[in-house]
Amino acid sequence: MDLPVWSPTIPTASKSKLYYLVHMQVVFDHSEAVASNITTFYFKPEKPVDYTAGQFVEWTLRHANPDDRGIKRWFTISSPPTSELISLTTKFAGKNGSSFKKALHKLKPGAELTISDAMGDFVLPKLIQTPLLFVAGGIGITPFHSILSWLADTDEERPIKLLHGVHTEDEIIFQDTFDKAAQHATIVVSEPSAAWGGERGRLTAELILGLEQPSENTLIYVSGPEPMVEQLQKDLLKAGIKKYQLVLDSFPNYTEV
Repeated sequence: MDLPVWSPTIPTASKSKLYYLVHMQVVFDHSEAVASNITTFYFKPEKPVDYTAGQFVEWTLRHANPDDRGIKRWFTISSPPTSELISLTTKFAGKNGSSFKKALHKLKPGAELTISDAMGDFVLPKLIQTPLLFVAGGIGITPFHSILSWLADTDEERPIKLLHGVHTEDEIIFQDTFDKAAQHATIVVSEPSAAWGGERGRLTAELILGLEQPSENTLIYVSGPEPMVEQLQKDLLKAGIKKYQLVLDSFPNYTEV
């Protein structure tokens, strides 16, 4: 039975509001390393989860000796709504990581967590003909993975261009998903190896607009570390992009792509 549970932790975009969150149990099924420091964790919910691709939930993982970051964290659902399992994908900071992520990494099949109702408006627009520019910084690729997986599973076509900025080539993930969705991703690497033949540098407004040149009808979805999203928002607006064209999703506690 689902019970309303008060959550004192509210996402950045919703701090001015108060929510009663309904939680349900999920059971850890398995994990998959998608890069040397990035892992996807898969869970079986007690009943189908009602969510839209691109949304997030609050995950509660009770563990011994939690640090000051606690037992609750917000993560985007990286799986599509068409999947039987629900997943989160996260990057690890090694010894400097939170007790939550360390406990997550040690999960055994059958371990139970709880998740809240899905929230967030970082979702596809209703009009399928709207041109879309997806800009992902690092782990900010996760909502786009959910969205593009859903589009591939439902055979829905949208006019999408995708930019993904990463620190090194080792952090390029989800290429199989992009291939399945027939979606070419322009990868921008900030510290590339000598062998890298693609785009180099950091995601900046100048680079984004130089590569893709969005029209006035284009919606620009930006997802990634909070400082990156805030800076791109400021610079894109200064470059002439209208406020209504920007759809933003920032990841607190991540400081770089």
